[in-house]
Amino acid sequence: MKHDEFVGAVQHRAELASRGEAIRATRAVLTTLGERLQPGEASDLAGPLPMEIDVFLHQADSGQLFDYDDFVQRVSERASADYADAAYYAQVVLDVVDESVPESELQDVTAQLPGDYDDLFELVSSDDYY
Repeated sequence: MKHDEFVGAVQHRAELASRGEAIRATRAVLTTLGERLQPGEASDLAGPLPMEIDVFLHQADSGQLFDYDDFVQRVSERASADYADAAYYAQVVLDVVDESVPESELQDVTAQLPGDYDDLFELVSSDDYY
């Protein structure tokens, strides 16, 4: 998937008014996810993504430990959105990521996250991630 397709998919699915909002939401989600994942996993997930998108994972300070509520709060702050919108943006971005990377990459991501992160993958189409 190319950058414009990725951003367009996020904008459409999250019903955002502009591409800028979609990029901000994508940056917020992937930067926060990159912080939560181990460094190697953040890079592996970034690999198949468009380079304008994968940079958010590559630049994150990986290896931090925080729960799902903290994850959503960080996304909320970065995206300038309320908690409920931030949680939804995270689900939308991960759904678009799911379409952009090999299935095994997202499975590796879910394997690193505790059960309280299951809501993050609610929109992802495959039940293999739970």
